[in-house]
Amino acid sequence: MTKRILITGVSQGLGRAMAENFIAEGCTVVGCARNETAIQDLNQTYGKPHSFTAVDVSDEAQVEQWKDQLLANYDPPDLVVNNAALINQSTEFWNVPTAEFDQIIDVNIKGVANVMRQFLPAMMAKKQGIIVNFSSGWGRSTSPHVAPYCTTKWAIEGLTRAIAQELPSGMAAIPLNPGIIHTEMLETCFGSSAASFTPVNAWVKKAVPFLLNIQPKQNGQPLTVPA
Repeated sequence: MTKRILITGVSQGLGRAMAENFIAEGCTVVGCARNETAIQDLNQTYGKPHSFTAVDVSDEAQVEQWKDQLLANYDPPDLVVNNAALINQSTEFWNVPTAEFDQIIDVNIKGVANVMRQFLPAMMAKKQGIIVNFSSGWGRSTSPHVAPYCTTKWAIEGLTRAIAQELPSGMAAIPLNPGIIHTEMLETCFGSSAASFTPVNAWVKKAVPFLLNIQPKQNGQPLTVPA
């Protein structure tokens, strides 16, 4: 059976790589991102049955409209990957502008909550489906200069593991540490040394099979993509 995969943050980095590789594995992918140009490119490149939409996940009204559009044309997703996230410019917490802190909270926590709030009821009605919320090594440890990002990823760990206890049998919610991957986001905090870490095209070849093999019996378990 063809698996239906929903991914947020598909415009670049891990999200784009996952979308492309899930499609290569024969899955049907629906995804969103804020970048309209990237969304148009994905739709032109892949076309139906895949579908990509410009959505700001921090805006629940947009997420709800996207959900209504998708569920009118597709069965509920088999796998939801909440990947969309922002990181702060590396600095001491007290130097992070309030507006920047608020935006990171809105995307990294509220965005994940919005997607789950909108899609979980349809998945629960069928008692099937896996929710994977991307956490981080910084959701299980801390470092200086990334306090806002750490805050959000620790929140994702707690939120996901609590929701896991509320799901019916046959479903799972998983907080997933993807590992340390060379992306534009990593360059924000590691600078040029980010290039010494795993490239996206190598990471995704392990990550996609790993994601496709997550089972309901793993519900609530904090997982990490194998290095």
